[in-house]
Amino acid sequence: MKEHPPLTMKDIARELGISVATVSRALQDSPRISAERRAAIQKYAREHNFVPNAIAGSLRHSRVHAVKVIGVIIPEFTHYYFSSILTGIEQEASARGYRIMVALSAEQYEREVRICQSFHEHKVCGIIVSQAKDTHRYEHFQRLIDSGVPIVFYDRICTGVNASRVVVDDYMGAFNAVTHLISTGCRRIAFYGSAMTLEISKNRYNGYKDALLKHGLAFDERLTRFCDNRADAEMITPEMLAMDDRPDGFFAVNDDTAIGILYTAKRMGLRVPDDVSICGFTNGQRAIACDPMLTTVEQRGVKVGEEAADILIGQVEGTIPRGKAERRIVRTRLVIRGTTR
Repeated sequence: MKEHPPLTMKDIARELGISVATVSRALQDSPRISAERRAAIQKYAREHNFVPNAIAGSLRHSRVHAVKVIGVIIPEFTHYYFSSILTGIEQEASARGYRIMVALSAEQYEREVRICQSFHEHKVCGIIVSQAKDTHRYEHFQRLIDSGVPIVFYDRICTGVNASRVVVDDYMGAFNAVTHLISTGCRRIAFYGSAMTLEISKNRYNGYKDALLKHGLAFDERLTRFCDNRADAEMITPEMLAMDDRPDGFFAVNDDTAIGILYTAKRMGLRVPDDVSICGFTNGQRAIACDPMLTTVEQRGVKVGEEAADILIGQVEGTIPRGKAERRIVRTRLVIRGTTR
């Protein structure tokens, strides 16, 4: 779809045959303009999707110079991976003369929509985003792209729009992790993952299944659970470990979930890794703060953030065509520690 530059007050003034000052006053509901004329100008602005430049308005009477701003949407701040990605984005942006404006979606679709609208109003030069778990509609992203605002997705990509993305090799990360569990003697390996609406969940699940298949192990659906946090892992794992043919290994979608499994197994009197092996996915600080330390897949979040910022700035500055959906993959690596044999 062809991109259109955002409508300005100068455009409105030209189309209606009035001054920019008159447009500005009308949009600010100034009594210096007649009610009839105010209504007509405001109606035209609404019908043509005019978005006020909030930054310009706040700086109009200031000596502060406008800065190049990138909007960043984070699903949650408590997750080490997202905070490390934010570090990478900030480092790359700062080195190239940009600032970042960060907002938290808190995994909520409606909040994500409002943030996108706010970023648009503040005239950010582009947006870097990992979609919320709750997001199943993508019109808010498409509207930004149609308005000429470049978007780069990271981690949780949106397949519903044609936009640039940076991901880790989730499939191979999972495949290698499960292969390691098998090579150390595990034969019944459980999988704890997120909802399959997310591409990362599908890729890690497929990596898990294909590793079993390659090594001649049967897939048992009873060993798979939708579980992506520590609290749920601590609720679900006792039932799994009470099975007559209980799992002897676990592969979890993230470290927090893996640590929940570890805590539960130890509380039930099982030895890790002698009785049960556990592997996570992140390699955050918590992976080395537990006992034993966690075997996990390192995602290299700082590198993901740097790559996302590099793509966005390239599109803003014209070194990467905005119509081109750039795709970059950051390689993972398996970090072997004490929770596997």
